[in-house]
Amino acid sequence: MEFKEAVKIALQSLWANKLRSVLTLLGVVIGVASVIAVVTLVNGANTYVTTKFASYGADVFTVSKMPQIITSPEDYQRYQKRKDILFPDYKYVANNCKHCIGIGAQQAVTGKIVRGTQSTTDTNIRGYTWQMPSLQNLNIMQGRGFTEADEEHASHVAIIGTDIQDHLFEGMDPLGQELRVDGTPYTIIGISEKQGSTFGASQDNWVAVPLTAFQKSYGTAKTLTIYVKAGEAGPVLETAADEVRVLVRSSRHDAPGTEDSFELDTNNTLVGFFSVVTQSFGAVAGAVALISLVVGGIVIMNIMLVSVTERTREIGIRKALGARPKDILMQFLIESGTMALVGGVFGVIGGILVAQVITILAGFPSTIALWSVIAGLVMATGTGIFFGVYPARKAAQLDPIVALRSE
Repeated sequence: MEFKEAVKIALQSLWANKLRSVLTLLGVVIGVASVIAVVTLVNGANTYVTTKFASYGADVFTVSKMPQIITSPEDYQRYQKRKDILFPDYKYVANNCKHCIGIGAQQAVTGKIVRGTQSTTDTNIRGYTWQMPSLQNLNIMQGRGFTEADEEHASHVAIIGTDIQDHLFEGMDPLGQELRVDGTPYTIIGISEKQGSTFGASQDNWVAVPLTAFQKSYGTAKTLTIYVKAGEAGPVLETAADEVRVLVRSSRHDAPGTEDSFELDTNNTLVGFFSVVTQSFGAVAGAVALISLVVGGIVIMNIMLVSVTERTREIGIRKALGARPKDILMQFLIESGTMALVGGVFGVIGGILVAQVITILAGFPSTIALWSVIAGLVMATGTGIFFGVYPARKAAQLDPIVALRSE
């Protein structure tokens, strides 16, 4: 029997028993859809995070009281007991670092922004030194950024995110307009380009003011984060990081031989950690999806055994007409593989649709990987063939005389 004819017979069998085919392939569809959806979402998250961290620059690192990623309550409590990183620590590093080509500091709180009768809540209010926008690769779409004079004089000027522009200044130019940041008036001098959302949370609901002005409103006893630009990644960054570590330890009077009382994070550290987390999540979800595939394979084997029983007389006639056992074996293997492949195709479509729906509803990033689509189809087909071997062997080993007597 030709391969094309066997595939045609398999498709005709699927079409002739539509409900049975749907129920048979449901396990394969769910398994493949799960694999595709998980891989698409994990790949999207990895791509998004890598892009976001890379936007800071591979040569930028941070010094903060607490790491940006904390994995346990015990660690949180231990880090919370550390001394705050204060403005004098930043100034000490800025004045003494020889390998830093750029350095800035940031503090942040959540507050309320008011213009006239309109307001926004839960807005991220940032205190920036004048170099911070460039260190965070914030492109000023309109207006200008901060200057050293703004920082020195604690000027009441502000840069806003696009959410503030859309909600408080719809239909008008915000530049030169006044808004109140937790009751304090500031004049808008710049508007940042749109950054989008992260996992459904907007990254554009913020206002930045000079750090010196920020501290007049919120006090100087809050911890800050220091951003340092080394100029290059690799050895140059490591040299700058080592120098900054020594300077910060000196400023904070850390005793020799003790561990750092602060955290120094690079983009590679954060991206690497996030990749490990998403890979672990993907492995667990993938294992669950594989269980669905196995269940689907068992159902296919069961249906193929039923098919062998239903078509015993047909098998006897084929053998009587000269069909060899390997021809019968191949016919049933192709049928089981084709059934699983059809289920895999619907599974791929379903997985992509699920991932896109999650992206639309929750804002979770997704990226379709071609290799995952191919892998899903190969896994589905392989599952069908593997679980179709036993029914196919049973059909191939039927005695033609006994098969012809079957009613």
